[in-house]
Amino acid sequence: MPKIVDHDQYRKELLSKCFDLFAEKGYGSITMRQIAEGLRVSTGTLYHYFPSKQALFEQLMEEICQQDVSMATAELSGTQTLPEQLEIIGKFIIKKEDYLIKWTYLLVDFCQHQNFKGMENVDAFNRINERYKQAIYDFLGIQDPVIAAFIYSFIDGLIFERLLNNEMVSIPEQCALLGKMLTAYLEKENSRDVPVERLYES
Repeated sequence: MPKIVDHDQYRKELLSKCFDLFAEKGYGSITMRQIAEGLRVSTGTLYHYFPSKQALFEQLMEEICQQDVSMATAELSGTQTLPEQLEIIGKFIIKKEDYLIKWTYLLVDFCQHQNFKGMENVDAFNRINERYKQAIYDFLGIQDPVIAAFIYSFIDGLIFERLLNNEMVSIPEQCALLGKMLTAYLEKENSRDVPVERLYES
């Protein structure tokens, strides 16, 4: 009796092993043949699940985004205040620093191989950006899209500074400072009778 293969599960297993291969060589340098060799599958098998290197990487982006959100959800479980939550995020970044630096490098490398208009048309890239922003809404209770986008950019900036090996930037200190600044800002906005539910859900 022929073996029944769960193709979706097998595809995810292949993706789970691809991150280190891309991180080792970079998106621009690695080939589908090298990926197949690293996964110990034939190039035919690899192309059966992923029609191109870009398609493979886009699926990897979405898989990693889902994992990141799940990990962050677990880390933030039980926290109450915005400063507490941002402090936990800072500790999370430190704990996952090596992985986050590699992931940021890979995204930059991927973007370098697309032109500006090309990136606008990468649906997977747009989806993960929106999902990360939605995670900020959900985790922190931030309802103002401008503030959520600011926090998202702030976290990206911290990770990029670590990619540049900037030891002068203390991630926990920066996150703690952001927590204090946002709390003061939101309290000030609330005192002006701006509907608090639009800005922050305690």
